[in-house]
Amino acid sequence: MTPCPADPPRGEPAASASWPAPVRLPHRGPVRSGLPAPARFVDLRLGLLVGLLVCLCAGLFAAPAAAEERLRIGSKRFTESYVLAHLLARVADPARPAEVLAGLGNTAIVYEALRAGRIDLYPEYLGTIDREILKGEGGADLASIRARLAPLGFGVAVPLGFNNGYALAMRESEAERLGIRRLSDLAAHPALKAGLSNEFIGRADGWPGLAARYGLPQTPTGLDHALGYAALAEGRIDLMDIYTTDAKIGQLALRVLQDDRGFFPRYDAVLLHRLDVPARAPAAWARLQSLEAAIDERAMIAMNARAELESVPFETIARDFVAGLAGREAAPAVRRGLLDKLFAPDLGRLAAQHLGLVAASVAAAVAIGLPLAIAVAARPRARAAVLAVAGVLQTVPSLAMLALLIAVTGTIGVLPAVLALTLYALLPIVHTAVTGLAGVPQGLRDAADALALGRLQRLRLVELPVAMPTIVAGLRTATTICVGTATIAAFIGAGGFGERIVTGLALNDGALLMAGALPSAALAIVLDAALAALERRLRGGAPSPMSETRSR
Repeated sequence: MTPCPADPPRGEPAASASWPAPVRLPHRGPVRSGLPAPARFVDLRLGLLVGLLVCLCAGLFAAPAAAEERLRIGSKRFTESYVLAHLLARVADPARPAEVLAGLGNTAIVYEALRAGRIDLYPEYLGTIDREILKGEGGADLASIRARLAPLGFGVAVPLGFNNGYALAMRESEAERLGIRRLSDLAAHPALKAGLSNEFIGRADGWPGLAARYGLPQTPTGLDHALGYAALAEGRIDLMDIYTTDAKIGQLALRVLQDDRGFFPRYDAVLLHRLDVPARAPAAWARLQSLEAAIDERAMIAMNARAELESVPFETIARDFVAGLAGREAAPAVRRGLLDKLFAPDLGRLAAQHLGLVAASVAAAVAIGLPLAIAVAARPRARAAVLAVAGVLQTVPSLAMLALLIAVTGTIGVLPAVLALTLYALLPIVHTAVTGLAGVPQGLRDAADALALGRLQRLRLVELPVAMPTIVAGLRTATTICVGTATIAAFIGAGGFGERIVTGLALNDGALLMAGALPSAALAIVLDAALAALERRLRGGAPSPMSETRSR
């Protein structure tokens, strides 16, 4: 009888292959996750990221709800409209000024905001209401305009006391040299370079009607109204459209051409409002009515001059005017430099709005793009079609995309802005997800099949953990795109650092432009650095292909 060999010492492997492997008893300690370490790490990071995005999105969409008790006052994107909006907000409630959605855009966009209930009222002009909104012939009085607006759910009230009409202007020296004093004189000078605001070029009471009435042969170029003054002063254009209460008319010694055939109607300033405003906010409405005939043209030109020529904040101009109405002396204005504008009190609010827009759009792009990439990764034709559509969306100009989404959603503000940013973020998300999934080694897939893992188990435990560093690289690109593009959202009242940029454009204020651009750039750098650190961690410290490409 062959003796049995002695048992090997505890904890050591058997010396001979004839001994079976030792059997381990079930572990009776705390139950650990059955996921591999990389998958557990990815799940933890994704959970934290999703939680952060949800919190930011909730703050973004909850912010307007907290302000619903106050009047919401809109403005167009030119100096006088900014000033009047802040003045109305100050008068409506001196202790707690109304919410101002400034610089929403041209008449069509601001009127759409009023129609959708995004704002309650905004300063408008009778001629614009008659011709642009009601499609009339011009010259209608306040009573008839009010009667035509009522069936639409709107009212017009509180004539502010001044007329701000359209006109065309030239440099005094050039007009004198050519002998041009009236609009009809322009027909004899077809070579004049006309630089007109884009809204004026498209309005019925703007260039189309004016050119037809006077037989004008010039072909105008569209440019921003505030930039037109600099272009005219520097001789890059010869003719521009102006508002008769603009402060720079006198400063630049411009000649305002006489409307000798009476084309332009009167543009008396009024409040265009939703009909339910007086009933919803009777106290604020009563205070707003005190502004009737309170602002003459001289006062409006002076307020515009303080904004454009002295860089006085709109809130300060509004405060000082209200103090003057009450017989109090206005506080002296303090000139603000770049640092003052950069660290102004609205910095926190704008940062939260901007970050919320980015978080909401990137989260939506991931929620749509990642499942889409998983679905088409193994289907070449479907993958090519999806990437082609995402690529086409990237080519649509941002303002055109916003205009289209405003028409589709029937509203302005956060919703169309987030939808537009989501569409722009889809391409990098889908492209990198498809690339990452295609790069999973076949050996790992075969090992997953040998372990009898199901399709979803293989995706979750093998393919996504391996592809995740590449997916995060796409997330970095999408986030950077959204941070930059989100500045355009201010044109439709979605907030963010773009508010400063839009206002800086309206005032031709370079410091205010920088005060909006610098925080946006800083936010992009910080978010990219955070996601780059996550990508390095997922790669185990190895540099990403993006970093290697940049280093080359």
